[in-house]
Amino acid sequence: MKLFSLTVKKHEVGFASCCGSATARVLLQVRVVCLRGVFAVRESSSMKRGKNAEETAADGENDSNSASAKKTKKAKEPEAPVMYDDPPDKMTSKDGRSANMKITSWNVDGLRAWVKKNGLDWVREEAPDVLCLQETKCGQKDLPADITSMPEYPHKYWAVSDDKEGYSGVAMLCKTEPVKVTYGIGKEEHDKEGRVITAEFPDFYLVTVYVPNSGRGLVRHDYRKTWDVDFRAYLTELDIQKPLVLCGDLNVAHQEIDLKNPKGNKKNAGFTPEEREGFSQLLSSGFVDSFRELYPEQANAYTFWTYMMNARGKNVGWRLDYFVLSSGLLPGLCDSKIRNKAMGSDHCPITLHIAV
Repeated sequence: MKLFSLTVKKHEVGFASCCGSATARVLLQVRVVCLRGVFAVRESSSMKRGKNAEETAADGENDSNSASAKKTKKAKEPEAPVMYDDPPDKMTSKDGRSANMKITSWNVDGLRAWVKKNGLDWVREEAPDVLCLQETKCGQKDLPADITSMPEYPHKYWAVSDDKEGYSGVAMLCKTEPVKVTYGIGKEEHDKEGRVITAEFPDFYLVTVYVPNSGRGLVRHDYRKTWDVDFRAYLTELDIQKPLVLCGDLNVAHQEIDLKNPKGNKKNAGFTPEEREGFSQLLSSGFVDSFRELYPEQANAYTFWTYMMNARGKNVGWRLDYFVLSSGLLPGLCDSKIRNKAMGSDHCPITLHIAV
């Protein structure tokens, strides 16, 4: 632009000397006007480009904000876990009788550790007539004095594994002495693991059990299937003599409603088709799942949570612990409770109210 300006000036000076200063001034003004127009056009164009750039930047910022807003909108906050709220205890049966027997069952996952976690404080508050424990993992010589000296339960019975110390094991503590107490189911391959105690009372049998787990990778799955057949035969024979209450860790979630993630566990121990079918066959032999009898549609009611991944806090659990009744005792059923607030184990206790 400077070169053009100089060229014009030389031309204007020459022209002015020939034609006179007035005419030259007119032409000079015209040239100046033209030059101003050129600068104005360039400036306008530059301003427009700057404005477009600002608008583009602004649009980009808006797009970025919009995308960020969309991402924020898509990122859902984690849902609060759905917990089971144990309702008030029902103390009257359908036929109008008042409960006169209270039984509590608890897989303590190690008796000594459970006692140190103040499990007995909860037991004293619950005050059942009979307390059944599973997975005690404790030989009789190692039983904690805090539990062996409990005056509330003068009649105590223990079953332990013969082969493995600190493995399996069940216990039964009674306020009233049973008529008779037996151990095992009459088959050595099962009885050596200390999994069953049976107490005979005047009007019924009480059986507490810790059913074998099929294990990680289902390494004991075949053994478990054999157990289910033999244990069902044992219970059926008892039921012929008098009705029974079965309680304990049965190591099976019977239906999809009985665990948080059924789809992901169909090939895992506790929810295989064979284990579930084994429990179905037990029920079809004249027995009743007391909790499902009273609460057939109740979801999120579990009795076991792994220690990993805050499963209990999220209520990602399984219902593995049961009170199963002979159908003959069903009229006296008052309530079947899941005490999911009680701590001290990876299982929670369950309690039965019954009129017998």
